[in-house]
Amino acid sequence: MDLQSLTLLVEILDAGNLSAAARRLKMSRANVSYHLNQLERSVGAQLVRRTTRRAEPTEIGLRLYQHGVAIQAELLAAKESVTTLGQGLQGRVRLSVPSGYGQLVMAGWLIDFKRQYPGIVLDVVFENRIEDLLRDEVDIAIRVIPEPPQNLVAREMGPVRYVACASSGYAQKHPLPVQLDELQGAPVVTAAVIGRQLRVSAYQGQNLGEVRREVILEPTLISENFLFLRQAILAGLGIGLVPDYVVQEDVRKGDVVTTLDDWRLSIFGTQMFMLYMPNRQHTRAIRTFIDFILERVRVPGAESVDQSQR
Repeated sequence: MDLQSLTLLVEILDAGNLSAAARRLKMSRANVSYHLNQLERSVGAQLVRRTTRRAEPTEIGLRLYQHGVAIQAELLAAKESVTTLGQGLQGRVRLSVPSGYGQLVMAGWLIDFKRQYPGIVLDVVFENRIEDLLRDEVDIAIRVIPEPPQNLVAREMGPVRYVACASSGYAQKHPLPVQLDELQGAPVVTAAVIGRQLRVSAYQGQNLGEVRREVILEPTLISENFLFLRQAILAGLGIGLVPDYVVQEDVRKGDVVTTLDDWRLSIFGTQMFMLYMPNRQHTRAIRTFIDFILERVRVPGAESVDQSQR
């Protein structure tokens, strides 16, 4: 057994299946399967239980996995000690942020981080999906989702509140919806999954007295780019359904007005999360970045929520 074999085992179990591990290792699935079989033969025991969808460790596989993770951590620490000797903090952080939140809220934080740690390379992608995190193409993803994926570590970054809003010019010419059902007849400007019905969850009241409703809408304008949606709202194209941070400054200046304020609206979720892979030994650069961002969001006791079942 060698380090390469242990690394292969770690990648398979981190990825969750052989196909995902093959993509991360830039190998064919057949090649990954062959090397895993060779490792199991050398150990004399099954290390991974394979199904069509999942790869899960056996008891001995889990023990070897833990040793592999520990060895990788020591190698990483040794490499960092050598490369950063006598230098400031260095490294690379590959980050994926939502288009709206990333540009309107996080951009200033990222610039401040870069000023404080000039030796760290920030590689920032503005998008709204998490598949790249699973393919090991990014280290950290910031996302608004109802529930974190079970195979990722999630750090809470605070609630997300959607608002129904329109430009002041639109509001002068058209009556704004005052009942939830009136959204169904309005020209709605929002983010949604193209080709699917838009289901908006709405909550009123608190705790035991909370009322939950759901309305199905057919937006007149759909985009994942929240800066574009903001422009469309300001242009008076309809009723916007967007996170409050998208139009917060416009509301303050009086250019945008809100309605249905007694309802808490949700499209993709009501919570912002920082997501990253479990059991992955992060570099000092990544750990420093995580701490920096959690400090900025000022979530009291922003604790880890490890969704991994390992």
